[in-house]
Amino acid sequence: MDQQQILARITEMVDAEKTLRESLATGAIDEATERARLGDLERELDQCWELLRRRRAKESSGGDPVRLRPTARVDTYEV
Repeated sequence: MDQQQILARITEMVDAEKTLRESLATGAIDEATERARLGDLERELDQCWELLRRRRAKESSGGDPVRLRPTARVDTYEV
């Protein structure tokens, strides 16, 4: 996955997040469903942002491209 594909996926997930919030507001889904889906989206967004940051760092230093890390690893990062 190149940087443009990563950014496109991030945009898709942000749009999906907005749609979920709208669905909750209109009563199309319940809060538990929204929370579960948002949790999945947040984890995947974290993975994509982390991958993008690492790719940019590697490219600026002339390193090899990097791959997506598992959610379990990304979830352990401290902000």
